[in-house]
This record gives sequence, C-alpha cells and structure tokens, in this order.
Amino acid sequence: MESPVSPDPVVRFQQVGMRYGAGPEILRDVSITLPERSFHFLTGPSGAGKSSLLKLLYLDHRPSHGRIDIFGRNIATTPRSELPAIRRRIGVVFQDFRLIEHLSALENVALALVVAGARFEDVREHVAEMLRWVGLAEQIHAKPRTLSGGEQQRIAIARAVIGKPRLLVADEPTGSVDDVVATRILYLFEELNKMGTTVLVATHNDELVSRFAHPRLELKDGEAALLPPA
Repeated sequence: MESPVSPDPVVRFQQVGMRYGAGPEILRDVSITLPERSFHFLTGPSGAGKSSLLKLLYLDHRPSHGRIDIFGRNIATTPRSELPAIRRRIGVVFQDFRLIEHLSALENVALALVVAGARFEDVREHVAEMLRWVGLAEQIHAKPRTLSGGEQQRIAIARAVIGKPRLLVADEPTGSVDDVVATRILYLFEELNKMGTTVLVATHNDELVSRFAHPRLELKDGEAALLPPA
C-alpha cells in the first residue's frame, strides 16, 4: 500500500539570498519550510533581516539567488499575470500600517474584501464585528490621522485577517500596543491559525513569545535556524 503523498508546504525557501541593489546580502542561503496550518515566530536581533524575509514572502522583493515556492508555485517561473492572485491569498501586517488616509477604519478594512469582488454593503457588518473584536468599536468611522499608532496598527491587523488568508505574515504587529492588546492580537492570530491559516509573526518581544507554544525561526547573521518553543 502506497503512503499518502504529503501536501506541498505553504512556503519553502531553498538557499535563498537577498540584497538591496549592489549592497551586501541581508539574507544568505536561507532554507526554511512553513507547513500547512503551522504557526511560527520569526525572531532575531535588529538588522538580522526579519523584514527583508517577509518582503520575499509577500512578493515585494525578489531573491538574489535561491528558490522560493509559495502555495506549491515556484515564484521565479510563475507568470507575472498570476502573481496578484497569489498575493490575494496572503494577509500582511506592515510595520508602517499603509492605511489609506481618506478612508475610515471600516472602509480601510473592507477594502481588502471589495478588491476581491465583494460588495461593501454585503461585508459591512462582518467588518464592523472584526473592528469590535480588536477593540475599535467606537472608532469604526474614524480616519487614520485621528487615531493613535496603536489604533492604526489594530486597523491594519483587522484588514490583514478579514479575508481569512491562507498565509498571514506580520511584521512587529504588537510594537505599538500595550501588553493586554498584544496578547489579544496573538490570540486572534491563533484562532485564525486553527481555522487553517499558516501564520508567521516577526517580533523582538521575547517575553511575549515565551507565552505561546509555537516554534521560532531565528535569524542571525543572515541565516535562519528552527528553534523549539521558548
């Protein structure tokens, strides 16, 4: 009897390097695998390349060498016309939030669904519920410029998870919130993970990481190592 074929991992890096322009390599020979439905923290000192690795994951940058497969597709050989469809299956929490200033919190979060083809009227209540969940029930109609950095960060998180992406990558998602909200955000990511989303969270908050039983990808000197839960 043949053994069942294991599904492709959501992400596979094979000896991947990355540099900006003609500068030195920020990442070199990184080989990592993110299995379906896995949850990892991405850790390492400042300048280790955490944000650079995430840029490769959400297709904002190309590697200088090596191979990247996402959802079983070799990104280097995937036609450019097919890349937007891959990106739509990836939720991203950026360090700089990237909110649209003239839209309300509700509209910023709903935009992720509207771009995918949903009608605003059909998703309005679902989006409002998500904003309530991240503690912004009273700010759903507020514009980003009137909100604190922590509140803007929670809008960005709601936007990233509202479509139940297959892969979620978050760059320091708890950096601008207090400890209580940070823990709540990680619980939200865990719930999303239980529903099938593969999650990778970049953070420098070792104390927060220690509260959750998930393995770590540790970046140091441009290379990655898999470590057990803290």
